[in-house]
Amino acid sequence: MKNSNNHPMLIAGLLLCGAGLLLPASKISAQQTSIWVAPKEADLIKNPLEDNLTAAKEGKKLYLQNCAVCHGDKGKGDGIAAAGLTPKPANHTSDKVQNQSDGAIFWKMTTGRPPMASYKEALTETQRWQLVNYIRTLKTPDKLKTATAKN
Repeated sequence: MKNSNNHPMLIAGLLLCGAGLLLPASKISAQQTSIWVAPKEADLIKNPLEDNLTAAKEGKKLYLQNCAVCHGDKGKGDGIAAAGLTPKPANHTSDKVQNQSDGAIFWKMTTGRPPMASYKEALTETQRWQLVNYIRTLKTPDKLKTATAKN
């Protein structure tokens, strides 16, 4: 049997995702049954790195370090920690996510909502925008591959 200490990403993800366990049960159940919608003002937040593929490539590195444990390497919401989470992690390749504004996605990763951690303190504003740019490439992963091949 393998020692779980050999999987630091799993441990980190479980700690981040486990933050929801600290909330009263009434708050958790209300959040589990409600759809997470960013406030209308979030749609007005402009992405300063919009269409910047270099930022998306940096975002991919951050995604694999910080997000893949819950959202999976390909962003489908099927990371190793996803099985134990309620609500389940978002599928970043889905129309539901891809149809949100950049500002809404940025707001959600900044604010968080258990079991989704807030990344306001853990990542810089630029890093969070890099993640938004990378999430945009998950719908059409060839876009990032093509950009990487050119550079």
